[in-house]
Amino acid sequence: MIQKTIRSHCRHCGTDVRSVTQHRPTLGPNWERADGTPRPLGVTWLEHEQSYNFALHGGNARSVTLLMYLKDELRVPWHSVALDPLRNKSGPIWHCRVPIAEAGDSEYYAYQVDGPVEGAALPWHAFDPEKVLLDPYSRSIYFPDCFNREAARSPGSNAGRVPLGRLDVCRCPFDWGDEQRIRHGSDFVIYEMHVRGFTRHPSSNVEASNRGTFAGVVEKIPYLKELGVTAVELMPVFQFDPADNNYWGYMPLNFFSPHHAYSAHQSSCEQHSQFREMVRELHAAGIEVILDVVFNHTCEGDHHGPTYCYRGIDNDVYYVASDDPASPYANFSGTGNTLDTAHPTVRSLIVDSLRYWAKEMHVDGFRFDLASVFSRDSEGNVNLQQPPLFDQIASDPDLANVRLIAEPWDAAGLYQLGSSFPGQTWMQWNGRYRDTLQRFVRGDAGTVPDLMTRLYGSSDLFPDHPSQSFRPFQSINFIASHDGSTIYDLVSYNEKHNEANGEDNRDGPTEFRCNNGWEGDTEASQEVLDLRKRQVKNFCCLLMLSAGTPMFRMGDEFMQTQGGNNNPYNQDNETSWLDWSRLEANQEVFRFFKKMIAFRKTHPTIGSSTFWRDDIRWFGAESPEVDMSSESQTLAYHLSGRSASEADLYVMVNASTRQRVFDLHADSSNIWMRAIDTSLSSPLDIAGRESQVAIENSRYHVNPRSVVVLTRSSGTSTS
Repeated sequence: MIQKTIRSHCRHCGTDVRSVTQHRPTLGPNWERADGTPRPLGVTWLEHEQSYNFALHGGNARSVTLLMYLKDELRVPWHSVALDPLRNKSGPIWHCRVPIAEAGDSEYYAYQVDGPVEGAALPWHAFDPEKVLLDPYSRSIYFPDCFNREAARSPGSNAGRVPLGRLDVCRCPFDWGDEQRIRHGSDFVIYEMHVRGFTRHPSSNVEASNRGTFAGVVEKIPYLKELGVTAVELMPVFQFDPADNNYWGYMPLNFFSPHHAYSAHQSSCEQHSQFREMVRELHAAGIEVILDVVFNHTCEGDHHGPTYCYRGIDNDVYYVASDDPASPYANFSGTGNTLDTAHPTVRSLIVDSLRYWAKEMHVDGFRFDLASVFSRDSEGNVNLQQPPLFDQIASDPDLANVRLIAEPWDAAGLYQLGSSFPGQTWMQWNGRYRDTLQRFVRGDAGTVPDLMTRLYGSSDLFPDHPSQSFRPFQSINFIASHDGSTIYDLVSYNEKHNEANGEDNRDGPTEFRCNNGWEGDTEASQEVLDLRKRQVKNFCCLLMLSAGTPMFRMGDEFMQTQGGNNNPYNQDNETSWLDWSRLEANQEVFRFFKKMIAFRKTHPTIGSSTFWRDDIRWFGAESPEVDMSSESQTLAYHLSGRSASEADLYVMVNASTRQRVFDLHADSSNIWMRAIDTSLSSPLDIAGRESQVAIENSRYHVNPRSVVVLTRSSGTSTS
């Protein structure tokens, strides 16, 4: 017999949820108890009424039916409510109220939607009255054992085989303790991480049940502190389709719920509490949490894809249409569809999601995948004026202190890096920095002028001028990211090796790789391996010496390899999982990364909030003038720390294959000390202050393919 008890306790953990209510409820008109209210969207538990309120945006729908399911019966709903458009609809929003006496022990819910409504100017819809549809605002999603993606791709019913929203979403109070929220400045260093891949490999040595989860990340926080990074940028943690052959997570199903598989225990409470515990503990370690978010498309794909949610609720509202009947969905994302981020409903969905993760989950920032899609209107055309979504995000007070980071391009060729990006105060992934550093370090001649610009903070892209007043930290500098090779693979493979992806090796980005004399690791000579190690150090050294915000991907600090695969989006295996045994094998490189991050922190001028301007002087090797020729492969500069009462730096870079003599063109009244020489073995490659070597003359022989950094106390002037 179905029990109908008062729900004052969380059914998962037994917590008294009445303690969550902080304020007396607003007393509304009596009809709300019968009709429901249009806000907030999603399902809301009303403790004082012992009722659920449901609200769904579906302006073009003709009929909406709410379905509520018991735990052990997922085909036939325990309770259903056919919403009356004359009393359960306000504008485009359908809503109703269901008391616990009617809901009983229902644990899950969904909708069936039909349309279009009579009189709607709707040329393009995908209504299917038999489809069971997920609420876009679900906070937690349940996948039944018989979940079947194909059932959502075919017309007709998918009952019992579809993801469902949880009714008893965790409302338990979470103890944030004395959490200190922090925003780093000159010491801001981002570590790009995939939650599953970070600890899934057995070599991670985390508890077996925690491997590949938020709890696994918590176990590795001491490692992150030792490394010295001050922010983690988590690849997508929003719920995605587990049957989509998609390891990375860039095919979102929902924008509010944590991905179920990233929790060691998958109850609603655990999904939320384990994520919050991870955030709390990272904050306690002084590490910010940034989420890589995907608001440009969904996992529903094109017209051949599954109907889980948005397509069946209001296709015309959520997606951009093309003018090609054979391919009706515009595909500016490269994944089959494009969310119509210019539509007010979609804009509200995105901002509501950001607000939820910032306020309820204490996230510090967001990196927006293919953010240039936000510049397109409902017809897919580029809006050269400030697109509404950027304004809406910028004007939201709950997002005022949240970091906003853009990938400033889309898959259709729109490239808005720098001042052309509409979010003028946003930080941006700098693809030009990546390309320049890859080319220079592999030995491409003629790249010195561009290298100077990238080291300076890319002022050609982020203008150092009062008319626009960009800041160097807006440039997110990186050599490698998830979208491409690891740093080690950049110096170990000339060709990409993506055969396992099933796309005939046609996928993956164009990169500037060099295997340094041998393809891959098998039978590579010690000379080749040593050169690769040096080149990895060069990448790290230049990254940490550059104005802007440095970012590197997990495992690059101990030469993680993907075997030459530069697009392992569907490789949920040892290709993508961090092999922690490489940490022990490559301690020299790990030490260099750790020391280089610490070096940047002890010289805040490098990561200054403003451009270096008069603090920097550029030089050639033997000549005081920089060699800007098409054959040039050398550069030197003197960065004065006087304005900040810091040590001066003299940096010498030789990307050629022969030793070069560098004259020290800065005033040498004080003795220079060698802090870094990437051509030397550990521990001489980067020395602590107590073990730095004095340079007694005005010349230094810089070995092939190496970077040298000298330091001295500030106070002297450049020549």
